[in-house]
Amino acid sequence: MHFTKMHGLGNDYLYVFGEVPDDIAALSVRLSDRHFGAGSDGMIFISRSDAADFKMRIFNADGSEAKMCGNGIRCVGKYVYDKGYTDNTFLRIETLSGVKELELTVAHGKVQTVSVRMGNACVRADGMLQIGNAQIVYTPVHVGNPHAVVFTPDVQSVALETTGAQIEHHPDFPGGVNAEFVQVLSETSLRMRVWERGSGVTMACGTGACASTAAAVRKGYCKAGTPITVHLDGGTLQIQVDADGNVTMTGPAETVYEGETA
Repeated sequence: MHFTKMHGLGNDYLYVFGEVPDDIAALSVRLSDRHFGAGSDGMIFISRSDAADFKMRIFNADGSEAKMCGNGIRCVGKYVYDKGYTDNTFLRIETLSGVKELELTVAHGKVQTVSVRMGNACVRADGMLQIGNAQIVYTPVHVGNPHAVVFTPDVQSVALETTGAQIEHHPDFPGGVNAEFVQVLSETSLRMRVWERGSGVTMACGTGACASTAAAVRKGYCKAGTPITVHLDGGTLQIQVDADGNVTMTGPAETVYEGETA
């Protein structure tokens, strides 16, 4: 199997053009291992679609299937354009959370950045989680997948690996949840770290950045209709949440290397 390793702000996946194999769960676990495999946050398969230009399916490092990945879909746009599967700079990509629209920015024949119309962010009323001896206030947001956004005065002080895992597997989320920890820097700037459902700590999460910005707008920390810079461990994304709740995400996509499975 030929694969291409790509990343969006360090959120890395192994990309394959073709149908999903029967042993995908075991394959994603094996190849995603950073010591004994290629090393990644999971695998993404790309194929032609009857409902859009292309279809993507996302499998996490633990073998589970995800409905949507913001960093991953930007890399899908770069993959199909750079490899000559399309010469269009406007694409529609089918995902398990619906069809998303992409606008590609191209320089010297290669995609540099991708803007994704992520659809509507559904922000609900705050909830409370009991994590050990602490009570954590979170904002539930759905952006094609579920998120628990926790605002904190100092994101670097969060015990991400322990608290993130406890939130993902909390009984209140029987299907698991992505956990974002967010520090408000200004009306136009957020700092975010993430524990991704099924993958653990990652350098970035596109849907998480969208969810965090939508929650910040709802709470009045940031303004609707204004580009917000979200600083992640792997770099920055530009997120804009319109007054109607629709979200646009803009960021880079990079190719790392080509590989073959043994």
